[in-house]
Amino acid sequence: MKATMVPLVALIGLTVTVQAREFHVATDGSDANPGTQAAPLRTIQRAAELAQPGDVITVHEGVYRERVNPPRGGESDAKRIVYQAASGEKVEIKGSEIIRGWQKVQGDAWRVTLPNSFFGSFNPYRDVIRGDWFNPKGRQHHTGAVYVRDQWLAEAAALDEVLKAAGPVPLWFAQVDERNTTIWAQFPGIDPNAEPVEINVRQTVFYPDKPGRNFITVRGFTMRHAATPWAPPTAEQIGLIGTHWSKGWIIENNVISHSMCSGIALGKYGDEWDNTSANTAEGYVKTIERALKNGWNRETIGHHVVRNNHISHCEQAGIVGSLGPIFCVVTGNTIHDIHVRQAFTGAEMAGIKFHAAIDTEISRNHIFRTCRGLWLDWMAQGTRVTANLFHENQWEDLFVEVNHGPFLVDHNVFLSPTTLLDMSEGGAYAHNLIAGRVVLQPELERATPFHPAHSTEVAGLRNIVGGDDRFFNNIFVGGTGLDAYDKASLPMLLEGNVFFRDAKPSAREQNAVVHADVDPGLKLDLQGDSAFLELTLESGWTGDVKRPLVTTELLGKTAIANLPYELPSGEPIRLDSDFFGARRNASNPTPGPFENPATGRNRWKLR
Repeated sequence: MKATMVPLVALIGLTVTVQAREFHVATDGSDANPGTQAAPLRTIQRAAELAQPGDVITVHEGVYRERVNPPRGGESDAKRIVYQAASGEKVEIKGSEIIRGWQKVQGDAWRVTLPNSFFGSFNPYRDVIRGDWFNPKGRQHHTGAVYVRDQWLAEAAALDEVLKAAGPVPLWFAQVDERNTTIWAQFPGIDPNAEPVEINVRQTVFYPDKPGRNFITVRGFTMRHAATPWAPPTAEQIGLIGTHWSKGWIIENNVISHSMCSGIALGKYGDEWDNTSANTAEGYVKTIERALKNGWNRETIGHHVVRNNHISHCEQAGIVGSLGPIFCVVTGNTIHDIHVRQAFTGAEMAGIKFHAAIDTEISRNHIFRTCRGLWLDWMAQGTRVTANLFHENQWEDLFVEVNHGPFLVDHNVFLSPTTLLDMSEGGAYAHNLIAGRVVLQPELERATPFHPAHSTEVAGLRNIVGGDDRFFNNIFVGGTGLDAYDKASLPMLLEGNVFFRDAKPSAREQNAVVHADVDPGLKLDLQGDSAFLELTLESGWTGDVKRPLVTTELLGKTAIANLPYELPSGEPIRLDSDFFGARRNASNPTPGPFENPATGRNRWKLR
């Protein structure tokens, strides 16, 4: 344990020096040790129990099989409790255990029997996935999992399936009686007693058991294997790592994978009404009303930073949050392979799925190979989605559902077959590259909230008739373009857009630039962790059109909330720099994410 000097505090006329401490954790340590570098602790949890605001917990290389339950948080942004992997060392925290003693049954099938006491108070093989807006597809699913060679097996619906020859994805099945849990699994060509076969035993990896554990930093870890529950907006949302209705967390530079449902959770607390709303909008409105009475406000909740994490292999969401992701920054994350197995389904699956991303910035994320990339559901107000890269997402890159705005979507690269499912109003879309379909779908049945500016208080509820959107200075390459908005009920603002190939402008846009017979050869080239975008632009492609600089003044006010478009900070919008930060021509900015690209073949490194 290392002490460091921090600012002085005056106490009853005396000057007292407060010392911040550093606790060290190592696999060869002991929880009877003081936690110094020479005599480290053995578990992260023991360090968590000792740490006070201002302290740092440094964890050294190795695999830690435990659930970290922080008993307290910091006091302020300047006086946090920091959990960090030692620099340059690989530190893994896992919700699984290695299992030996497998016995061959027949063919590819093996079996192991464990006493129920092995799992303690939580047995993932008895824990059935359930909840509001969850669809099991006619069978049961459990939060348990079996892993071998860094891959997870799929749960079979019946034992007979496991006893057959293995297919492309090997299977497992479990039965739990009063004393024992028996697991059957397929290991084609593998001796499971010679391999590190792991099974889920913990519901979560890093999650406080009570709300209000504020100002915690978690950085540099590899965190895997959690038996997480379904996380609907009406229940406590538990992720592999989660903030649990707190304020001011920083989750950065981590690798997060193989969570049965969600990776990172910024979401709701639990109460006696969890999962009892009967999947209704009215039930969620009541959830919001209770949350307002339970401290859902700018001073108490949110303000999290989630940055530069690599999140994958979660079957509900990479990042999920209901009511908790307010006033947050989610930036620089790579999110992929989310809800790709689709053994179950529902209405909560996406790379990022937020309810109430009020004044939240979602920027510079790389989201691909998911069911849908980003789903902003209810109360996206003051939200900014900027400079993200989306591709290979099955349903759509962006779904905005029953929001009244204002929210801003700018400088993004959308490359999936469907770019936008617009079931909202009050969105501003500027300087995006859009290669997929744009679908407009009013929602007349549900009345959903809007708010005063930069607040969680509810100002009123209205349904979605469609329209009241702005599209300025975008490039459309294929897809449908904007002709769906010919039928929008509310007025639209459309100006400065360019359309290639089959993309069509709305009849409401005057002076749209259309290149119906031009294929600009749009291509994304992935090389390891890098992504390069290629596009051929001929001389004069922007047309003889003078385009406006996108500002708060240009965008006006939304129809329902009657609010201007502002940054989450409350400052006015002025889109005077491009995807890379280069200055735009303020008197006539170039359409699309990149200012003044070269004539001919362009190649930009996006990641």
